[in-house]
Amino acid sequence: MMNTEELLEMLTSVPCMGGSENRMIDLLCKILAPFGEVRTDAVNNVICTFGEGFHLLLDAHTDEVGMVVTSVTDDGFIKAGACGGIDKRMLSGAEVSIWGKREVKGIISALPPHLVKASDEKKAPEISEISIDVGMSREDAEKIISLGDKITFKRHFTELIGSRVSSNCLDDRAGVAAVILALEKLKKLPIKVTALFSTQEELGTRGAKIGPYGLNADEAIAIDVSFGYTPNCRKDECGEVGKGAMIGISPALDKNISDGLIAAAKKNEIKYQIEVMNGKTGTDADVISVSGCGIRSGLISIPLKYMHTPVEVVDINDVESVAALITAYAEERAGV
Repeated sequence: MMNTEELLEMLTSVPCMGGSENRMIDLLCKILAPFGEVRTDAVNNVICTFGEGFHLLLDAHTDEVGMVVTSVTDDGFIKAGACGGIDKRMLSGAEVSIWGKREVKGIISALPPHLVKASDEKKAPEISEISIDVGMSREDAEKIISLGDKITFKRHFTELIGSRVSSNCLDDRAGVAAVILALEKLKKLPIKVTALFSTQEELGTRGAKIGPYGLNADEAIAIDVSFGYTPNCRKDECGEVGKGAMIGISPALDKNISDGLIAAAKKNEIKYQIEVMNGKTGTDADVISVSGCGIRSGLISIPLKYMHTPVEVVDINDVESVAALITAYAEERAGV
């Protein structure tokens, strides 16, 4: 098994947006093949199942926020629409990739500050107002780029000081990595495990709405990211990067699972922190819990800074804490 940093770099190198999941499917099928049966469903969820006994479903979503091509202007600029909750404040001057017949790299145009009206200085452009410069004429651009092609921030994986890394799609490739890291140990337990790598979470948790059907899981745990504290945030609404797994407590989550996760963390001396939500969680756990006749569901999150921007940041140690907590909880359920 590769180390955590190598796994994250591999997972973040692949673009994956709603309706364009083929590259991620190919990568996950290769990674998951040693663990058990791997299949996909009608919305391109990747599902890996192995073992027998108590059935634990683990979910992490594979998709990222981005944009979609809506038109090509007469002077060769690309116009776009949002695909998920992209942070429009980060758009001006950003480097992007358009996934047409081949990858086309571009820059989102930005007015020099000398030409910006004083009334517009503090305004973020609307998605419909931006233009992407690909350095082509309209005729040349249309040979490669089609309406509906997906647009992502430039792929990058940057090592920061200590154990922190930055990338444009750690939401939720960090969760995907945590689940994969846990699978090797889960494989040895006398339980049944299904890893659901769901699609289109950023478009309304679409993959997780159908993924659990027919699986008959006894319990489910969604693995996602949540807000890591930065200046100007409220500390009671955030976790702290580097302080371990965030265990969710919410009316939408099963209390016994939340309590069991806390107990497993304490027993195994796994770093953790509590995340209290006063309603729905805003994650796949919300829809998994009401799938079919209902599935008792929990939530573990990885604290992440700068969500939905090109420079999301996580701590490798937090990803590993989540993997360790998944394993410890599963061991309790397996009675070992």
